[in-house]
Amino acid sequence: MPDLVLFQPDIPQNTGTILRLGACLGVTVHVIEPAGFPLSDHALRRAGMDYLERAAMVRHVDFPVFEAWRREQDRRLVLLTTSGATSHLSHAFEESDLLMFGRESSGVPQDVHALADARVTVPMVAGMRSLNVAVTAAIVLGEALRQTGAFPPLSPASPSTGQ
Repeated sequence: MPDLVLFQPDIPQNTGTILRLGACLGVTVHVIEPAGFPLSDHALRRAGMDYLERAAMVRHVDFPVFEAWRREQDRRLVLLTTSGATSHLSHAFEESDLLMFGRESSGVPQDVHALADARVTVPMVAGMRSLNVAVTAAIVLGEALRQTGAFPPLSPASPSTGQ
Protein backbone atom coordinates (compact mmCIF):
# COMPACT_ATOMS: atom_id res chain seq x y z
CA MET A 1 0.00 0.00 0.00
CA PRO A 2 1.35 3.47 -0.82
CA ASP A 3 2.46 5.63 2.13
CA LEU A 4 2.21 9.40 2.51
CA VAL A 5 5.33 11.46 3.27
CA LEU A 6 5.30 15.01 4.59
CA PHE A 7 8.53 16.94 4.08
CA GLN A 8 9.02 19.37 6.99
CA PRO A 9 5.35 20.39 7.25
CA ASP A 10 4.58 23.98 8.29
CA ILE A 11 0.94 23.83 9.35
CA PRO A 12 -0.26 21.52 12.14
CA GLN A 13 -3.87 21.53 10.92
CA ASN A 14 -2.81 20.12 7.53
CA THR A 15 -0.64 17.48 9.21
CA GLY A 16 -3.52 16.53 11.53
CA THR A 17 -5.90 16.26 8.58
CA ILE A 18 -3.42 14.07 6.68
CA LEU A 19 -2.94 11.86 9.75
CA ARG A 20 -6.73 11.48 9.94
CA LEU A 21 -6.77 10.58 6.22
CA GLY A 22 -4.08 7.97 6.83
CA ALA A 23 -5.95 6.52 9.82
CA CYS A 24 -9.23 6.25 7.90
CA LEU A 25 -7.63 4.57 4.88
CA GLY A 26 -5.06 2.44 6.72
CA VAL A 27 -2.08 4.32 5.28
CA THR A 28 1.16 5.13 7.11
CA VAL A 29 2.18 8.79 7.24
CA HIS A 30 5.90 9.59 7.40
CA VAL A 31 6.91 13.00 8.74
CA ILE A 32 10.37 14.28 7.85
CA GLU A 33 11.52 16.75 10.46
CA PRO A 34 12.06 19.44 11.41
CA ALA A 35 8.44 20.53 11.27
CA GLY A 36 7.45 24.18 11.53
CA PHE A 37 5.57 23.41 14.77
CA PRO A 38 5.99 21.01 17.70
CA LEU A 39 4.96 17.52 16.61
CA SER A 40 2.70 16.90 19.57
CA ASP A 41 -0.82 15.64 20.15
CA HIS A 42 -1.79 19.15 21.25
CA ALA A 43 -0.63 20.72 17.97
CA LEU A 44 -2.33 18.05 15.83
CA ARG A 45 -5.46 17.33 17.85
CA ARG A 46 -7.80 19.98 16.37
CA ALA A 47 -7.69 18.61 12.80
CA GLY A 48 -6.83 15.00 13.64
CA MET A 49 -9.43 14.76 16.40
CA ASP A 50 -9.70 11.33 18.00
CA TYR A 51 -8.36 9.68 14.83
CA LEU A 52 -4.76 10.38 15.87
CA GLU A 53 -4.82 7.38 18.18
CA ARG A 54 -5.39 5.15 15.14
CA ALA A 55 -2.93 6.93 12.84
CA ALA A 56 0.32 5.21 11.91
CA MET A 57 2.94 7.96 11.97
CA VAL A 58 6.65 7.39 11.43
CA ARG A 59 8.95 10.27 12.27
CA HIS A 60 12.30 10.74 10.50
CA VAL A 61 14.71 13.13 12.20
CA ASP A 62 15.75 14.64 8.85
CA PHE A 63 15.80 13.96 5.12
CA PRO A 64 19.12 12.03 5.02
CA VAL A 65 17.76 9.59 7.62
CA PHE A 66 14.52 9.20 5.61
CA GLU A 67 16.45 8.74 2.35
CA ALA A 68 18.69 6.04 3.87
CA TRP A 69 15.57 4.23 5.14
CA ARG A 70 13.86 4.58 1.74
CA ARG A 71 16.83 3.15 -0.13
CA GLU A 72 17.14 0.29 2.35
CA GLN A 73 13.45 -0.48 1.80
CA ASP A 74 13.86 -0.10 -1.99
CA ARG A 75 10.78 2.12 -2.28
CA ARG A 76 9.98 4.51 -5.08
CA LEU A 77 9.65 8.22 -4.22
CA VAL A 78 6.79 9.97 -6.02
CA LEU A 79 6.94 13.72 -5.48
CA LEU A 80 3.77 15.77 -5.79
CA THR A 81 4.78 19.11 -7.24
CA THR A 82 3.19 22.01 -9.05
CA SER A 83 6.11 21.79 -11.50
CA GLY A 84 5.42 18.14 -12.40
CA ALA A 85 4.82 17.37 -16.06
CA THR A 86 2.79 14.18 -15.47
CA SER A 87 -0.79 14.14 -14.22
CA HIS A 88 -1.51 11.93 -11.21
CA LEU A 89 -4.24 10.39 -13.39
CA SER A 90 -1.77 9.11 -15.98
CA HIS A 91 0.95 8.07 -13.53
CA ALA A 92 1.14 4.32 -12.86
CA PHE A 93 1.25 4.01 -9.07
CA GLU A 94 2.78 0.99 -7.35
CA GLU A 95 1.87 -0.55 -3.98
CA SER A 96 5.19 0.41 -2.40
CA ASP A 97 5.22 4.04 -3.54
CA LEU A 98 6.02 6.83 -1.11
CA LEU A 99 3.88 9.85 -2.03
CA MET A 100 5.82 12.93 -0.89
CA PHE A 101 4.30 16.36 -0.26
CA GLY A 102 6.51 19.39 0.35
CA ARG A 103 6.31 22.20 2.87
CA GLU A 104 3.25 24.38 2.46
CA SER A 105 5.49 27.46 2.31
CA SER A 106 8.23 26.29 -0.05
CA GLY A 107 7.80 22.73 -1.33
CA VAL A 108 10.99 20.67 -1.24
CA PRO A 109 14.57 21.77 -1.92
CA GLN A 110 16.04 21.12 -5.36
CA ASP A 111 18.28 18.29 -4.10
CA VAL A 112 15.21 16.43 -2.76
CA HIS A 113 13.34 17.20 -5.99
CA ALA A 114 16.21 15.65 -7.97
CA LEU A 115 16.08 12.40 -5.96
CA ALA A 116 12.42 11.72 -6.76
CA ASP A 117 11.76 8.74 -9.01
CA ALA A 118 8.69 10.51 -10.42
CA ARG A 119 7.25 14.03 -10.27
CA VAL A 120 3.50 14.27 -10.66
CA THR A 121 0.90 16.99 -10.35
CA VAL A 122 -2.84 17.38 -10.01
CA PRO A 123 -4.25 19.15 -13.09
CA MET A 124 -5.84 22.51 -12.29
CA VAL A 125 -7.49 25.39 -14.10
CA ALA A 126 -4.95 27.68 -15.78
CA GLY A 127 -3.75 30.52 -13.58
CA MET A 128 -4.32 28.73 -10.27
CA ARG A 129 -1.20 28.30 -8.13
CA SER A 130 -1.83 25.25 -5.96
CA LEU A 131 -4.24 23.19 -3.89
CA ASN A 132 -4.07 22.78 -0.13
CA VAL A 133 -1.59 20.00 0.72
CA ALA A 134 -4.20 17.93 2.60
CA VAL A 135 -6.63 18.20 -0.32
CA THR A 136 -3.87 17.17 -2.72
CA ALA A 137 -2.93 14.24 -0.49
CA ALA A 138 -6.54 13.00 -0.51
CA ILE A 139 -6.90 13.36 -4.29
CA VAL A 140 -3.64 11.61 -5.12
CA LEU A 141 -3.88 8.93 -2.43
CA GLY A 142 -7.37 8.08 -3.67
CA GLU A 143 -6.07 7.53 -7.19
CA ALA A 144 -3.06 5.53 -5.94
CA LEU A 145 -5.30 3.28 -3.82
CA ARG A 146 -7.73 2.84 -6.72
CA GLN A 147 -4.95 1.86 -9.11
CA THR A 148 -3.32 -0.57 -6.68
CA GLY A 149 -6.59 -2.05 -5.40
CA ALA A 150 -5.60 -1.08 -1.85
CA PHE A 151 -8.71 0.76 -0.63
CA PRO A 152 -9.94 -0.80 2.61
CA PRO A 153 -13.15 -2.84 2.30
CA LEU A 154 -16.45 -1.09 2.96
CA SER A 155 -17.39 -1.08 6.63
CA PRO A 156 -20.77 -2.56 7.57
CA ALA A 157 -23.49 0.00 8.28
CA SER A 158 -23.61 1.31 11.82
CA PRO A 159 -26.42 -0.52 13.65
CA SER A 160 -27.45 2.62 15.57
CA THR A 161 -27.85 4.90 12.56
CA GLY A 162 -28.36 2.57 9.63
CA GLN A 163 -25.76 4.54 7.70
